[in-house]
Amino acid sequence: MWRAVIVSAFFLWSCNPKAQDSPAADELKVEFSLPKKLKEVSGIALSQDKKTLWAIEDQGNKNVVYGLNLQGGLTADVLVENAENHDWEDITADAQGNLYIGDFGNNDNDRQDLSILKIDLNDAAQKSTRVIQETKFHYEGQTEFPPKKSNWLYDCEAFVEMNGNFYLFTKNRSKGFDGTFLVFKVPNQPGDFQAELIGKLKLKGGYSDAAITSAAINRTKDKIVLLNHKNIQVLTGFNADDFSKAEIHPVSLNHNSQKEAVVFLDDRTLLIADEKDKKTGGNVYGFNF
Repeated sequence: MWRAVIVSAFFLWSCNPKAQDSPAADELKVEFSLPKKLKEVSGIALSQDKKTLWAIEDQGNKNVVYGLNLQGGLTADVLVENAENHDWEDITADAQGNLYIGDFGNNDNDRQDLSILKIDLNDAAQKSTRVIQETKFHYEGQTEFPPKKSNWLYDCEAFVEMNGNFYLFTKNRSKGFDGTFLVFKVPNQPGDFQAELIGKLKLKGGYSDAAITSAAINRTKDKIVLLNHKNIQVLTGFNADDFSKAEIHPVSLNHNSQKEAVVFLDDRTLLIADEKDKKTGGNVYGFNF
C-alpha cells in the first residue's frame, strides 16, 4: 500500500489499521531510494495514469528521461534523440499528460539559449523520444549577461504549466541573498519569446530556507508548491497574469538535504526527491500537508 496516501475521512482512517501506517501531516517519510545511477535528480513528473514517475538529471548528465515505478524500480531509460542536456532543471506535465523539460539552468546568469522542450513521451515502454516543440525565451528586464552579482535573479530550476502558459520561478543567486525571486510567464507555444515578468516576491530565511529548486501545481490549479532544501512554500491567491499578490505559506520539512524535485501525488500529498550526497539523500519522500 502506498504509504503517502491520505484517507480524508477521519472515521475511515480510525477504523482502517492500514491507513494508520500513513505519515502524519507535515511529516517527511522516505518512500524509496533512487537507483544508484540517478545521483543528481533535478526534476520529477508523474505520468497521466500515475504509474510512472519520470525523472531527469541536470548539467553534465545524459539527455535521458528515466521512468520509475512507485516502488522505486527503474522501468525506462528514454533517450531524447534530438536534444542536448545543457542544464535540465525541472520537468512538468500539462493537464493532458504532455511532458516538458526546462532547459533553463543558468547558474552564472549568462545563458542566452534558454528553452522549454516538449517531448513525445507517453509510454513507459519507449526506448527513445524526440522534442516535438521548442519554446525559446529570454527574460524581461535582463539586459546584461551576466548582470551585477547583486542582481543574479535569472537562474531557474522551477516551473509549472497552467492553461496554455508556463510559469517560471527563479532561483536567487545574488550576492547578499535576501529570498527575492521573480515569476515569469511564457506561452506554451513553439517560438522565441520574451518571458513576461508577472511577480516579484520574497521568501524568508537563508539560502537553504528560501532558494527555489523545483515547483509543482495541483490538479485544481489553485495551489503551487515551491521547493527549498528545508521547506516548501505553498502559493495561493495568484491569477494567470499576476502573482504579485500571491499569498505564501511556508511549511518546514524538518529535514535538510539537497532537495531538487517535487510533484503532487494527489491534492494533499507531495513526492519530493533529493540528490545523493555521500551517505545522505538519493531518496524519494512522501509529504502530507
